[in-house]
Amino acid sequence: MGISKTEYARRRRHLMALMEPNSIAIIPSAREQVRSRDTHFPFRQDSDFFYLSGFCEPDAVLVLIPGRRHGQCVVFCRERDHTMELWNGYRAGPEGVVERYAADDAFPIGDIDDILPGLIEGRDRVYYSMGRSAEFDRHIMEWVNTIRGKEASGAVPPGEFTDLDHLVHELRLFKSAAELRIMRRAAEITGKAHQRAMRACAPGVFEYQLEAELLHEFASHGARSAAYSSIVGGGANACILHYIENNAKLRDGDLVLIDAGCELQGYASDVTRTFPVNGRFSKEQRALYDVVLRAQEAAIAAIEPGNHWDDPHAASVKVITQGLVELGLLKGSVNALVKDGAYRDFYMHRVGHWLGLDVHDVGDYRVEGSWRALEAGMVMTVEPGIYVAPNNTRVAKRWRGIGIRIEDNVVVTERGCEVLTAAIPRTVHEIEALMEA
Repeated sequence: MGISKTEYARRRRHLMALMEPNSIAIIPSAREQVRSRDTHFPFRQDSDFFYLSGFCEPDAVLVLIPGRRHGQCVVFCRERDHTMELWNGYRAGPEGVVERYAADDAFPIGDIDDILPGLIEGRDRVYYSMGRSAEFDRHIMEWVNTIRGKEASGAVPPGEFTDLDHLVHELRLFKSAAELRIMRRAAEITGKAHQRAMRACAPGVFEYQLEAELLHEFASHGARSAAYSSIVGGGANACILHYIENNAKLRDGDLVLIDAGCELQGYASDVTRTFPVNGRFSKEQRALYDVVLRAQEAAIAAIEPGNHWDDPHAASVKVITQGLVELGLLKGSVNALVKDGAYRDFYMHRVGHWLGLDVHDVGDYRVEGSWRALEAGMVMTVEPGIYVAPNNTRVAKRWRGIGIRIEDNVVVTERGCEVLTAAIPRTVHEIEALMEA
């Protein structure tokens, strides 16, 4: 399971087919990030660079030149260095990049100042994502100024710059069969982790101990890291949308919300489950949980080709508002409350986001001012929630401090959708049965 170098080459061809004639695209890799003094965070490749190359080393630059007779794909990378490899690990080197990553040509990164200006010179357009790296932006301008300094001798600087993000991100939005295989496996691993956390949960356990169960299960199945900082929020902590302290003791009678997913071969999973610390939902917890579950089911039912991005969210809003009225947390006409946005006191985020190489993946949600239509191959999360703040004095005390979110990963198919994370217990009965067993 994985992405073949043939598919990476095909992605580059698709991108170059979208570029203007006599143009060049420049994509830098991610850089190593210092953690403290002389230690670094684990390296993660820039998602666009990885999508187009599969190459996972820092200090590299990918250059695409459509129609170039001497090779359309050029990579600058670190040279082999036996001393540095002894300390820090293997390097592919220019020869390895050509052999294993299907580059047409590769040069040492130290030679880029001498070679890249010549590749840019005379191009009508440069595709580059300006603004991501101030340091690399300066390099780009230095290379252009090098060309401008030779105009008197006939050098021709590039005519214009165009942002590369839109072209690459539209390609990334639609997942291939190979990508979906990885994402299904990531969903499967994440499901095992959530179920492990449910089994390990009990009053007196700390939030970070459940996080440890998740990470252990991820790594045990080949997913060496989480796709994002895991959220393990017990009781009122579940009402903090991006809670990551994970240091509180879980209390009998509370719910715990876990929002966690693994990263596998660069691709993210993103799942939330909410369950009772002691294994049994209270009356109020069950009532709110059932509203959120119905909202999620309505949102998933609205995912099919031709429907708009906003349709699942609108479906979830209607169900949640109706449920809050029925339980007495909101008062008034459902339609009027939806129109006025009254539900936002309890449901303040949208129902989902794109998912892929980034957990909040790339791709436009609107096209020419309108919500874009869903198409086969898009992958999204569906994550409605209800959060009753502990200081919300407008509702009865028995509801306060309850936070619930249910999140699954869904791919749009030709005839509807597929829930990649459907195997993870989701109903009250399924969760209680798992925890009791």
